[in-house]
Amino acid sequence: MDLRDEQPTQHEIGSRTYLIAPVEPLDVDGVRTVQVGTGLFLLGFLGLIPFWARLQESDDTWLLWMCLTGVGLGLLGMEYCKRRRRFRTERDAGEA
Repeated sequence: MDLRDEQPTQHEIGSRTYLIAPVEPLDVDGVRTVQVGTGLFLLGFLGLIPFWARLQESDDTWLLWMCLTGVGLGLLGMEYCKRRRRFRTERDAGEA
């Protein structure tokens, strides 16, 4: 087990010094992000349904349809991200 403390790399650009930490990038495929966004749009849609009459009176029904569109696009995005994750997993398994 290696417990050494790697120091960050320093880059000097002009009169500024930038420190770059030696960290590995996260392996993020976007599925959880799209799921959370879709869920929030669904909550917004369900939260606005009881106010349908008030939204019609103030001509703001677009809020309801925007939330429904967000849910639909989120479902499409979720399928896209899941396919991308599956493709990357298969590709990485083929390289090993």
